[in-house]
Amino acid sequence: MRVIERAGVAAVSQRVVAQEAGVPPSAVTYYFPAVDDLLVAALAACNDDYVRQLETCTREPDPLAALARVIADSTDVRRAYVAAEYELYLIAARRPALQPEVERWNVALDAFLAPHVADPVTRAGATAAVDGLFMRCFSRPDPPSATEVREILERLVRPR
Repeated sequence: MRVIERAGVAAVSQRVVAQEAGVPPSAVTYYFPAVDDLLVAALAACNDDYVRQLETCTREPDPLAALARVIADSTDVRRAYVAAEYELYLIAARRPALQPEVERWNVALDAFLAPHVADPVTRAGATAAVDGLFMRCFSRPDPPSATEVREILERLVRPR
């Protein structure tokens, strides 16, 4: 992720990653024969963290408020890291090897929302909105607070 944070997905190669890790290029090539393998591993690590956070949210008394905090707090982490996550997520449109990881996130988010939104079409819209809320919190100079995100989520899952 450090390479992507610093220089973007286009800078990723086995040689550059090996240099960053302080290992011989052959060690990286052994475990990651193609650049896409490196990108998949990076996106999987990001997903692991977010899926774990979703699982934690489900155990909270108010899961939607917990998710709202995760979304709003995403702006508190290193911006370059979050930009790298988004770059990986978006590059999946052009790199099919990454698409299963994008789908894993969608499935996890759908499972999280299922107890709150029975209708699958409405749930698909809520899932897309969550992705949009993450992006909005990251990209705006004055992002919505966790309370505001919670209100948006509440309206999505329980329209008035």
